[in-house]
Amino acid sequence: MGRIEELAARYRAHIGAPWQRNLAGDQKAIFVVYPKTDERKLRARLELFEMATTSTGHGWRLLDISNSFARWMADTDYREAYFEDPEALAMKLRSDFVQYAAGRLREALTDEGADENAVVAVQGVACLFGFTRVSLVLKEVVKDIRGRLVVFFPGEYEENEYRLLAARRDGWNYLAVPITLHNGVND
Repeated sequence: MGRIEELAARYRAHIGAPWQRNLAGDQKAIFVVYPKTDERKLRARLELFEMATTSTGHGWRLLDISNSFARWMADTDYREAYFEDPEALAMKLRSDFVQYAAGRLREALTDEGADENAVVAVQGVACLFGFTRVSLVLKEVVKDIRGRLVVFFPGEYEENEYRLLAARRDGWNYLAVPITLHNGVND
């Protein structure tokens, strides 16, 4: 069995267990953590996770945020000026881009099909790297999680910390349930 298939099997075992209904939003999040080198393989096999979800009686919604920065930038006033002076973009990234990315996720989480029995799955979080942190986006939407939020996370989970793209440790100790390949440590 390949790595993606193993992750899908572990995910199915978790998602198929009875769901607690009285959890806080951040406790309803599940991070499927995989090596960053497996991003294309995971995308090609996402149907394994959808089938695992639907076979256990839960709904499935998939949101790809890979193009979030490009879409946000295309709609931003003065984008030409930001290309000329990227430093001027830093403050706008910290506020407006986080809100934009969170808004896209919130739309998926509050869609009528995303009820208490549904999974909203998010792929493409690597596109946030260098622009904002996944934790900042998730903090904006935790109250909107009704069923489960599954984040496909290319990186590492070690000692209760998540590292996107295996980058520097930023001390982010999120309450999400990690699904990894190796007993809490993903390499």
